[in-house]
Amino acid sequence: MIFDTIVAKATADGISALNIIRVSGDESFAKVNEIFKGSNIIKAKSHTVHYGHIHNQGEIIDEVMVSIFKSPKTFTTEDIVEITCHGGNFIANEIIKLLISHGVRLAEKGEFTKRAYLNSRIDLTEAESIMDMVNAKSKNQLKIANEQLRGNVKNLIENLQNIILDIIANIEVNIDYPEYDDIEELTTKKITPKINELLSKINKIIEESETGQIIRDGIKTAIVGKPNVGKSSLLNSLLKEEKAIVTDISGTTRDLIEAELNLNGVILKLVDTAGIRSTKDIIERIGINKSKKAILDADLILLVLNQSEKLTDLDKELLDLTLDKERILIGNKMDLGNKLDLKDESVINISAINSQGLDQLANKVKELFVNEKILKNNTAILSNIRHIGKLQEVKRALEDAKKAALDNLPIDFVEIDLRKAWANLGEITGQSTSEDLIDNLFSKFCLGK
Repeated sequence: MIFDTIVAKATADGISALNIIRVSGDESFAKVNEIFKGSNIIKAKSHTVHYGHIHNQGEIIDEVMVSIFKSPKTFTTEDIVEITCHGGNFIANEIIKLLISHGVRLAEKGEFTKRAYLNSRIDLTEAESIMDMVNAKSKNQLKIANEQLRGNVKNLIENLQNIILDIIANIEVNIDYPEYDDIEELTTKKITPKINELLSKINKIIEESETGQIIRDGIKTAIVGKPNVGKSSLLNSLLKEEKAIVTDISGTTRDLIEAELNLNGVILKLVDTAGIRSTKDIIERIGINKSKKAILDADLILLVLNQSEKLTDLDKELLDLTLDKERILIGNKMDLGNKLDLKDESVINISAINSQGLDQLANKVKELFVNEKILKNNTAILSNIRHIGKLQEVKRALEDAKKAALDNLPIDFVEIDLRKAWANLGEITGQSTSEDLIDNLFSKFCLGK
């Protein structure tokens, strides 16, 4: 493919020591050479760095280092120039405006990575992993993104596609040369076991993807309890900052307070809710209604109880309200004694104000949501909701193919469902996908990516 030449800042906005401006396209060397005073980069060797100045009609804009990378051994497979200038938005913007005046176009969001994909440098899973790396907030998130960037997910999907193609090839041979195979035998004795084997692999991948999705997207977690039980103190203690106002006055928290926390490698998307109780205060009632909605939306409930006193009717009401949710019971104020009587459920004992017992809470979260064995295996783990959704569609298509085979339907019906499964796998890697999907995916990237 032939594209025009594009430019964008690859470093984040703001004050910094240095900025990197990236230019990609067939005219990148020529266009940069027009504004660069130094060695002639058109004649320079690939993967070399050159000192000089960016100038506009003789006026020096900045002292820079220019790195050149010749096609096809580049990220986009096109000629690429990277201009390293001094930090700050103004200098970088002046250089970009100058390049635009020389006929270079400002890149769209994610366009460099999009070109790498369209030029077959990477597949769609590898492209998506780049933003996962940029957005990573834990070692586990970074580990999964790195494995995806190395092509582990692509290889996994291609292996599944090859198995399906092998079955389809057998069907095609059977259709074209029926004298070599009995149709009924092919359907029931050969195809069904292979489909079962595929379904077993896919079910295992989907099961393991639960851990991957938790690591990538985090756990929506609501901190729930009656007023003045220590919810805000727990939030502050977990975050190690005074995020929420803490007082001895019941009903201090009137609205939801949201924050993110890396809890030993697991991201918790925390919501500190208003204490739930009966009240005539209109504003407090609005906060309580929001708290109840947060409970419904949450993946995990941290139900805080005051273990220095016996269960109240309100505590029992909250226990009933969260009964069907994944939850961890937290007995706060352990420094004041233990009077809780909960025989059927375990309680994590903490002192939020003294930051005691939080390690036990972290271990319990991991126990509930993360399969450590999967993370240690260094195997491909699906974590992207788009990939998982497509794999679910693959599973349904294979189940339809299996049913058609067991019902002894014409073999063409089995092949239709198998081809559907193969195409859905191709949509994960971008082998077969719509232009709208591609545009939508890359529009979520940073400008310089």
